[in-house]
Amino acid sequence: MASAAEQLASNLNFSTFAKAEDLKKRLWFTLGALLVYRLGTYIPLPGLNPDAFANAFKGQSGGILGLFNMFSGGAVSRMAIFALGIMPYISASIIVQLMTSVVPALENLKKEGEQGRKVINQYTRYGTVLLGTLQAYGIAVGLEHSNGVVADPGWFFRISTVVTLLGGTMFLMWLGEQITSRGIGNGISLIIFSGIVANLPHALAGTLELGRTGALSTGVILAVLIVAVLVIACIVFMERAQRRLLIQYPKRQVGNRMFQGDTSHLPLKLNTAGVIPAIFASSLLLLPATLAGFSNASNLPSWATTAIAALGHGQPLYMVAYAALIAFFSFFYTAIVFNPTDTADNLKKHGGFIPGYRPGERTAQYIDYVLTRITVIGAIYMVLVCILPEILIAETGVPFYLGGTSLLIVVSVTLDTVAQIQGHLIAQQYEGLIKKSKLRGGKRGK
Repeated sequence: MASAAEQLASNLNFSTFAKAEDLKKRLWFTLGALLVYRLGTYIPLPGLNPDAFANAFKGQSGGILGLFNMFSGGAVSRMAIFALGIMPYISASIIVQLMTSVVPALENLKKEGEQGRKVINQYTRYGTVLLGTLQAYGIAVGLEHSNGVVADPGWFFRISTVVTLLGGTMFLMWLGEQITSRGIGNGISLIIFSGIVANLPHALAGTLELGRTGALSTGVILAVLIVAVLVIACIVFMERAQRRLLIQYPKRQVGNRMFQGDTSHLPLKLNTAGVIPAIFASSLLLLPATLAGFSNASNLPSWATTAIAALGHGQPLYMVAYAALIAFFSFFYTAIVFNPTDTADNLKKHGGFIPGYRPGERTAQYIDYVLTRITVIGAIYMVLVCILPEILIAETGVPFYLGGTSLLIVVSVTLDTVAQIQGHLIAQQYEGLIKKSKLRGGKRGK
């Protein structure tokens, strides 16, 4: 079956795509939904002074607001209705996933199949509303404390800001679900992807402008581009890399016939945690600088000022802490999303086993042994991909959008979307082959 699928994939061409009407509808729907999202990032909140906010944002663009601005496609810098973006939904999803490994009731729901997943998704939506409300209220209060940003401070502004920003987040959550079900690719990931990609031309233009004015030499710009290409190649290779464990199924008898045992593979990705470690590490490290920016620096103790300065973007301590947090979250999140015991139990339930290991506990121990070691490689890869561009950014001053986290998200989402498009095209070819075989069978019968 695998060889047949590979042969079909190699035969895909433009004519196959032209015949895939369902795939073209899904692509057009996805593009239309992303266009709606991009338009929403340019609709500003009511009651703000745009010039005053732009000046206030410049002082905070290097903190966590800069990271959120990247994920929201520039909506934070314009304080648009989609300024919160999809981050509350992602945070709620991660919290619910953490809770499923701690709370037995949620763990049982996860094992109930489709019905259990619906309940967990509903809890995620409730968490999104709660987190979105808190974050939107914090933004409203922060805007009021910025000089000249809010024309008419008060509870009316706070309530209208919370309703607008929360409504924008809930709309994006719904839009992402619609893209996933009616479009192509993962809707939430594509929304973040489109926000980053929309700002890449501006980042490249800014880099070239620095070269034109003499702030960056031609050699430095070429080095930045070469590093970006090498990072993309490394991401493509590592994201597609797998450790396949051989799974065997015993012979079985149905009636008077004996069926030969099948073999398959259990694929284990080198980077099971995906982009979550980089996002978490960046958010935690940029949080102190952002809080200090909103507060009065003169009121902070000297040790706090020193620590915040040492954890500044591009500082040696920041790099070390960034690498350590990425490695920690790589193992932590992998342990949450992949449970070797459940995998071993499912294999045992279906009669599968790994040669040389008894089904059950010994199989779970072996899977955990292999997963831990490949996660070491995955963590090292994540650290290198995220740290090397950060060092280059700190030394040269190239735009924030060319960092390792943004490249990792863009390449990972692109690979996933292309794989889904190929899956639809292969299914289209399968349907064509089945129809041809039926027509031939009908002609022979006549």
